[in-house]
Amino acid sequence: MERKVILTEGAPAPIGPYSQGIAVGDFVFCSGQIPLDPATNALVEGDIRVQTTRVLDNLEAVLAAAGSTLDQAVKITVYLKDLADFGALNQVFTERFKAAPPARAVVQVAALPKNALIEVDLIALRVK
Repeated sequence: MERKVILTEGAPAPIGPYSQGIAVGDFVFCSGQIPLDPATNALVEGDIRVQTTRVLDNLEAVLAAAGSTLDQAVKITVYLKDLADFGALNQVFTERFKAAPPARAVVQVAALPKNALIEVDLIALRVK
């Protein structure tokens, strides 16, 4: 199987030695995204709803570059700085994943890069 690196200007440039995503066979593996503006690579200002929306927009861009969509996500891992943001996170996810939400895990972490409130990685099916 061919391993294809996914790189798009629609998502922030990696801030470390990793790819935005890797497509292999029928799957796309997206690296963790924090709420960076792709135009500036600066952290977006705002609460967990604003930051979650930016993260999902970034992941959506990586998936589009790989020939997939958020609707094809099968597994998501969410890293939250504060589990008190769980309810607001769920509100944003309910808006973005209406029909069949993917499997998901949410964990609280001590800190995230650039002092972000959230980081999300995911695995999705590629649309043929």
